Amino acid sequence: MRILLIGGTGTISTAITALLAKRGTDQVWVLNRGNRANSLPEGVGQIVADAYDKDSFSKAVDGLEFDVAGYFIGFDVKQVAIAHDVLSGKVKQFIYISSASAYEKPPKNWLITEDTPLVNPFWEYSRKKAECEKYLMDRYSSEGFPVTIVRPSHTYCERSTPVGMHGSKGSWAVLKRMIDGKPVIVHGDGTSLWTMTDSRDFAKAFVGLFGKEQAIGQAFHITSDESIPWNQIYTEIAEALSIALGLKIRPILKHVSSDAIIREGLRFGYDMEGNLLGDKANSVVFDNSKVKSVVPDFHAEISHRDGTIRAVKYMLDHPELQVEDPEFDAFCDYLAEKY
Repeated sequence: MRILLIGGTGTISTAITALLAKRGTDQVWVLNRGNRANSLPEGVGQIVADAYDKDSFSKAVDGLEFDVAGYFIGFDVKQVAIAHDVLSGKVKQFIYISSASAYEKPPKNWLITEDTPLVNPFWEYSRKKAECEKYLMDRYSSEGFPVTIVRPSHTYCERSTPVGMHGSKGSWAVLKRMIDGKPVIVHGDGTSLWTMTDSRDFAKAFVGLFGKEQAIGQAFHITSDESIPWNQIYTEIAEALSIALGLKIRPILKHVSSDAIIREGLRFGYDMEGNLLGDKANSVVFDNSKVKSVVPDFHAEISHRDGTIRAVKYMLDHPELQVEDPEFDAFCDYLAEKY
């Protein structure tokens, strides 16, 4: 296959690029502004262009055609429309990365399927993703544009240990609080269920959709089948730190209501409403039977515990990822003391 990955170096797309390079049967290009060029696997070509600029994008792919294009960076209809205009007639399957956060919040049913309505009043990001989906599906209906929608949930890689909330500097601040014996803020009572997916598992299902005629004009979410409470998530992070450091890390979990975190966060310059009420404060359990019907050999094999052990070790081995965040640390101290 001739495959174009637009973006190609983010949390999700890096694992996909690596999987395609490993299988070695395709011609693969990554189109971006030249960021992280050194991270591309051997055999993967790079096209330097601005996918948000129609002229730049169009010139970069002039004369090229693709079996599959994966679009990882579209966050509003204007951006997605450029990709549609440039690639229309040049691609046999256009896969748009949306978000499972677009599903209705709060959910009316405990089990989320692809038929769950896309209604999220708490997060503009999610509403814009739903608008992009509608735009592309309208193009499919009106002109046969070969779109496939994919909705990831909380997908992570080794470069960032997944947590419920963090500041602008990433998740290291939460790990550092555990190491220092400081309270870690957990929204609610920590018993709501959450689903985290290792990007390597996600990549297997995503690539499995390539070239599948039955995937055209359809939406799929791709997640792990493991749903665990937040208290367990943070406990497993502490266990991973204990293993990596050879110490006994006992997490101090400070439970604070989502409403209080959102209210107090505004005083510290944090807008937490989308992240919490629009996403993580809700229990989510996904039915992955639809993607498995098209990719029957897909099974998410990496547990949260194993993925967390890998991510924690990687972060500890790479000092450049250990970015201090005094503002977020002060916010957590404030919440821990007040509540």
